[in-house]
Amino acid sequence: MDFDLPSLRIIRYPDSRLRKACKPVEAFDASLAALAERMFELMRSEEGLGLAAPQVGLPMRLFVCNVSGEPKDDVVFVNPVLSDLSDPGLSEEGCLSIPDVRGTFPRYMKCRIRGFDVAGKPIEFEGSDLAARCWQHECDHLDGRLILDRFSEADKIAARRTLKELEAKYKGPKRVKV
Repeated sequence: MDFDLPSLRIIRYPDSRLRKACKPVEAFDASLAALAERMFELMRSEEGLGLAAPQVGLPMRLFVCNVSGEPKDDVVFVNPVLSDLSDPGLSEEGCLSIPDVRGTFPRYMKCRIRGFDVAGKPIEFEGSDLAARCWQHECDHLDGRLILDRFSEADKIAARRTLKELEAKYKGPKRVKV
């Protein structure tokens, strides 16, 4: 796998790459580890807790996360699978790909996640609260789902103006015919 790491950026809504389901990672090599490091840089630069590969335009089942902010707690999940979802709760959530938009909606507050690290070694964690929400949020990205898909009507109405601005920015400035 070759990536132009310096040119990777967090893509923004409504980029269609955010809506594509991702394919499993098959090659665990140095370029995968380098990609994960670049994703951590991008995530930290935007003060995020997690970042999924589709958010940098790559349709692969990988995400990075760190809910504590401590570098020792950096975790990379490759081909993650959630299970044992329990303890539903409501909380506010935002997304690095949809800046300035937040909504409050249900997620499970406890879950288990298993997958692989960047070297292909199996990993498994149990998480609650913020970790559980983060893992579900990032796994949604891997399936082409956005927080907007979970918003209540009130949250959709509250976000309408910001979403229209993002959509207009994505299309670029209007061109005048001469």
